[in-house]
Order: sequence, then structure tokens, then C-alpha cells
Amino acid sequence: MHTAVQVLHYVNLVAYVALGGVTFLFWRRRRDRGTWWAAIAFGSLGLLELLSLIPNHVGNVPERANGRLVIALLVVFPYFLFRFTNAFHPANRRLANALFLLSASLVIWTFALPKIPQQGEARTGVFEAFLAVFFIHWAVLSIVSAMTLWRAGREQPTVARRRMQFLALATGFLTLALLLAVITTKQYSGLSLGSGILATASVVAFLLGFSPPQILRIWWRTPEQARVQQAVASLLTFAESQEEVASRVLEPAAGIVGARAIAIRNNEGAVVAAWNVPDDARPSLEHGQAAPLLWDDARVVELEVADGSGMVVWTSPYAPVFGDEELRVLTTLGALIGLALDRVRLFQAERQARVSLERADAVKTNFIALAAHELRTPMTTIRGFVTTLHHLDDRLDDAQRESLRGGLLQQTERMANLVEQLLDLSRLDAEAIDIAPERMDVRTHIEEIVQVAATDVAAVEIDVPSGTMAVIDPNALDRIVTNLVTNAFRYGTPPVRVRAEQTDRHFRLTVEDEGNGVSPDFVPDLFERFTRGEGSRVVTAGTGLGLAIARSYARAHGGDLVYEDAEPHGACFRLILPMTT
Repeated sequence: MHTAVQVLHYVNLVAYVALGGVTFLFWRRRRDRGTWWAAIAFGSLGLLELLSLIPNHVGNVPERANGRLVIALLVVFPYFLFRFTNAFHPANRRLANALFLLSASLVIWTFALPKIPQQGEARTGVFEAFLAVFFIHWAVLSIVSAMTLWRAGREQPTVARRRMQFLALATGFLTLALLLAVITTKQYSGLSLGSGILATASVVAFLLGFSPPQILRIWWRTPEQARVQQAVASLLTFAESQEEVASRVLEPAAGIVGARAIAIRNNEGAVVAAWNVPDDARPSLEHGQAAPLLWDDARVVELEVADGSGMVVWTSPYAPVFGDEELRVLTTLGALIGLALDRVRLFQAERQARVSLERADAVKTNFIALAAHELRTPMTTIRGFVTTLHHLDDRLDDAQRESLRGGLLQQTERMANLVEQLLDLSRLDAEAIDIAPERMDVRTHIEEIVQVAATDVAAVEIDVPSGTMAVIDPNALDRIVTNLVTNAFRYGTPPVRVRAEQTDRHFRLTVEDEGNGVSPDFVPDLFERFTRGEGSRVVTAGTGLGLAIARSYARAHGGDLVYEDAEPHGACFRLILPMTT
């Protein structure tokens, strides 16, 4: 039970943060009022999930304040959701203001609560009253929002209808998940598990509503696709005039987006055909004039097609948001399908290639700048030593010359090591290093690596059963383990323990020390190139490339290298490599 609840917690955390990102991109693409409220609503859920990672210890004021902020975000979510689902019609100002005041009052109540019980603690009467009002507020707004979406979706084309229905179902699932969470006081119980499952179902439904996979869109679009095929067939049929051709495609074209009316203008601006457009409205469509609003709740969408021609579509307010692809299909239909689709494909390919090239150029520029910065230090030192020897050699005694020679040797080795590491990274980035696994005696090979890499071989405990065999690239293992053992002595505290085993078709190796470990703030950047923690800069010099190289070798081998804190203290690096036969 405990494991299942924890797994669901982290799955939901990632999924709701991703949902917040999806709705943000949804808004960036359209930048209208409806998608703005969607981005706020689901962005607040994503923020809520991130804030829930912060612990909530008794007596810790900032953490307790964060806990209240999490509850406040839960309070305002249904209000934001209500504003999103009602953004497609003229707003009732009084109702909007009343809901705002109610939500604001609950937020104030949240921060005014004398105490919020921890998991498993008994709830006070005041808190129970707050929970009751909070859930009623949530349930009413969520149910109204879900019903609004469901009812409006009935009149939409299949794709828009399904998306709106998924959003309505997701809202219901989330309300039920909240109900179970409110009922239980135990973090790891059947109700908590049920709440997590419903929350997962909810976020999946929300993602399908906002960004359904292409294959699902195609399946949903099957009824409208038949209309498209009918329109294409009619375009291929002989006709004597533009008006005749246009009149054949209007009704099936309108069905693609659930339009109430549609008109086609040629490249001269003349209306060649119209469907369900009143005769007195046609003159205003001529020569590029603004299209009249035929219904109060309709949206007028003008689509440019080939050769300067265009379509004017009177559709529902939901179509631009939930039927954006259907509008593009309609555009394609008006523009000689094959040519238009090919143009879109070429544009998308060109844009993707440009973005890839820009990203590669940025990576290259950043890499060169960082490499130049790291090479400058030893080069400057070497230059200073050489200049000193050149100008002051006759004034130096033997001890001073020996000190300069030692410094030159040290900085030269440092620069050679840095160049070798840079070449390693360059070959790894270019996928120019061949991974050639071979069968080896793991303990013998690790003992050889430790003999070279460890500054104190006696301080290394090798826990690898004799006779352990594995199929690994020896060069990759050497580079990885060398870096890990070197870092353990450089930044950690002996003894250093090296363990290895082969289980479930994977080779697993850990290197642990008993130092202070890695600061939690630095862990996300631990494997980045040229990054070093504040403590490591004080302890010793380094390039900040070793762990980046080690992880790159692990991933080139099809595995990974990860970090975790050792128990009771210290650093622990885990290498996981898949085994080949």
C-alpha cells in the first residue's frame, strides 16, 4: 500500500506539472481568454504539485505557510476552471464577482485557520467546517464546469466533442479524488490509494482533452474524414463553373468544423458560393469586407487558401480552441489538398531543421567558451613559469628552478588531462566511440583500476564476489570507475567502498564514500559539464568534467549513472548497465 501510494504520488506530480506545461503552450499558441484561464488553472495545479515536495514539519513556520499555500491553490483551482469553461460566452459579471469573492474568502479562511492537522492527526471542528465548505465550493464549481463542457460538446464535431467530454470526465474524476482525500486522515490507506488512482485517471483525461495523440485524433475524426473524402471526390468531378465546384464542397466542408454557415471567395474577392448565409449578408462579404456576425454566439473564422482565395466560416466559439486541426483540414480542402499538405510538411521539416541547427550552434558556442575558459588557467600559469625561467634563470637557485619545473609539470599534466577529457566528450557527443562489450572478470578488472586511481589502495573496500563475470566494454568501465574512485578520494572521505553485482540482466556497480555527500541544491547540476560545487572548489582543483564523461560513457553503453546520498552520510554513485549475450 505504502509503495503504491508513493508511486502514484510521483506519477501524478510529473503528470500534473506536464499538464501545466501543455496548457501554457496551449495558451502561447492561441493567446485568447479561454486558453489564458486554462493555463492559470492547470498551471496552479502544477505549482501545487511542486510545492507539495516541500516537507511540512511541525514548528517550521515557512514550511507550514507553504502547506497553507498548497491548500489555497486547491481552493482557487475550481474558480479558474469555471472561468475557463465559461470564457466562450459573454460573462455574467455579477456571478463572476460573487464567485471571486467566495473563493477569496476561502483563501483568507485558509490562512486564518489556527492549525492545520498533520496526516493522522485528529481534526478540529473548525477545520472540519472549513473542509466541508471547501469541498462544497469545489464540487459545485467543478460539476457546473463539467456539465457546461459536456452539454456544449454535443453540438461539436467528433474531435472537439471527445476533447470536451474528456475534460468533463477529468473534472469529475478529480472531484472524486478530492472527496476521498478529504474523507481520510491517513496518508497510506485504501482511500488514499483510491484518491491517487482517480487523480491519475483525471490527469490522463485532461491531457487527452488538451493534447490528444495524433492517432487518436485520426480515429475520432473518422466521420468528418468521410465528409472530406466526399468533398475531394466532388472537386475531381467535372464542373462547368467555379460556383458549381464550390457548391459541391460547402456542406461537407461545414460539417468538418460543425459550422453554421460558410462562404467561399475567389482570388478577386467575389463570393462564388455560400451555404446557409442570408442573401442580404452576401454583399458585405464582397471584396474583402469584414464578415457580419450572423449569430450572437458565433465565431467568424477567415481562412486563407491557395491563389488568394479564402473561406469565411461561422462556427461555434469552441471550434477555434478544440477544433483547431479541423480548421486546418478545412484550409487544406480549400487549397487543392495534395499541394497544401506538401507545403505544410516542407515548412514543418524546415522549421525543425532550423531549430535543431540553432540548438547545435548554441551548444557548440557554449562548449567552446567553457573550454577556452578552463584552458586559460593552466596556459596562463605555464606562460608565467616559462617567462620567469627565460628572464630570470641566472638569478634562480636550484631549489627555485626545481619548484618551477614541478609547477610546469603539474600544469602541463592538468592541461593534458583537460584536453583528453574534452576529446572524450567530443567523441562521445559525436557518437564516435565504439562500445565493444567483452566478457571479463569484474573483480580482477576493478582491482586493476583501483590500483591506478586510488591515492590510498588500502582505504578501498572492494565487495565483488570472486568469479563474477560480466559482458562490458572494458574501456568504458575503466573511465567510469576511475572517475568515481578519483572523486571519492578527492572530495569525499575514506573508506571508499566499491560494490558490483549482476542481477535481472543488468550489471550494477556502486562507489560510496563517507564524506559529506553532495549538497541537495547542487545535485540537479552534478553531471553537467564544467560545474563544481562550492565545497569542491575549496577542497581541490578540478575541471568539472569527470562526472559528465562518466555518465556519457554509461549512456553510450545503454545504461546510466545516478547519484544518491549514502547512509548514514556520504556520496553514493550507482552505475547500471544492460547485459548483452
